[in-house]
Amino acid sequence: MKTKLVIIVLLLLFQNVFSQNITGSWYGKLDVQGQTLPLVVHIEKVGNDLKSSFDSPLQGAKGIPIKNTLFENNELKFVAPDLGITFAGRLNAATIEGTFTQSGLNFPLILTRNEKTTVVNRPQTPTPPFSYNSEDITFKNDTEGNLLAGTIASPKNFKKNQPILVMITGSGAQDRNEEMFEHKPFLVIADYLAKKGIATLRLDDRGIGGSEKGKENATSADFATDINSAVNYLVKNGYKNIGLIGHSEGGMIAPMVANTNKKVKFLVLLAAPGIPIIELTLDQNKKLAESANLPQAAIDEVLAIKSKTFTYAKRYEGKDFKADFTKYLQENYPNMSAQERAAYIDQMSSPWFQYFIKFNPDDYLSKVKIPVLAVDGSLDLQVSAKENLAGIKKSLTKAGNKNFEIVEFEGLNHLFQTAKTGNPSEYGQIEETFSPKVLDKISSWILQLQK
Repeated sequence: MKTKLVIIVLLLLFQNVFSQNITGSWYGKLDVQGQTLPLVVHIEKVGNDLKSSFDSPLQGAKGIPIKNTLFENNELKFVAPDLGITFAGRLNAATIEGTFTQSGLNFPLILTRNEKTTVVNRPQTPTPPFSYNSEDITFKNDTEGNLLAGTIASPKNFKKNQPILVMITGSGAQDRNEEMFEHKPFLVIADYLAKKGIATLRLDDRGIGGSEKGKENATSADFATDINSAVNYLVKNGYKNIGLIGHSEGGMIAPMVANTNKKVKFLVLLAAPGIPIIELTLDQNKKLAESANLPQAAIDEVLAIKSKTFTYAKRYEGKDFKADFTKYLQENYPNMSAQERAAYIDQMSSPWFQYFIKFNPDDYLSKVKIPVLAVDGSLDLQVSAKENLAGIKKSLTKAGNKNFEIVEFEGLNHLFQTAKTGNPSEYGQIEETFSPKVLDKISSWILQLQK
């Protein structure tokens, strides 16, 4: 999901380089699916070795460490096997000209000394001073004891019977602003709602910002205890009108919490799952592969492998998944390289994935009777709007819920940006952080509940 984006990530590693000309910063651009992805590689000499880092400005990625590279006779070669990435290029005066390869696809890449700065403009990002109160808070998870840190944004003269929402990020470790590609969508939402008289509590995920990592191998069920504890924190501090707003995986967690904590009065679901996760994930892989204009034969092959392996994981009831799945891959996919197999096994064996792939949102949505607003964008390639919104509607109808609204917004992607294709490669290039149309819908819907 969210936040599991299909964008090229580079881990480059330079060592044993004996030419001083290789040190410094190198700038290049990859043309991927008609989109331009700027790259910056920083190389410094430490003793007889080189220490390097990598930036991807449009993705908001800085200081990614680099390793596993050879530079001899003016030939630069590097490989990142876990990502299926290789590069081979020749240093010619002030440029390194070569070919970048990932998963069998080749892209020309020229690195130069000339900086062509990519200006990242994020006009919606709020800047202080704010016209509302902003208070940093901490509390502990009631169940597991891990410390959680966040920020309450509340209007001036806020009364605790007015609405306040706990914000729930998507998959992957996110800070309280759900920052990605230098966009801060949760900050934008919190700022907008505060100006409309609605408070929010946004949290750093485990191991990010001020929040403790907590237990190893946490799953969505563990994350739900964080949100449940946030609700309890608000209750203890006198808040009486508490809702949840969750994006992507966060929209999956919100109904889980609402089922167990009756202090939750309403839900806002942003690009939330509404169909069994195995179906959602396979549909996501299909749409993203098709949007990348890959050969149909390659798409069919990958989807066939994922369908069978995901089904294996969903149905597995043994005691040692990693060992049994390794044997399964060796027997059924002997042509898969050892490096590819190892990376795939690590992904599929994680407790988070094991829980996730078996999850069916209907188990929780079909019991939700409080008011629900569910929205998605028509260009969402990660959580398809048509199928998932229909699934949410079906589940809420089954629950006998009499107060819900389902809205599909035309032309918006998974992050609720106005987009051209919806492909994740656009996320960092779009200046808009979060569609004003959706912001207006969220606030007006919540305020209507109060009448």
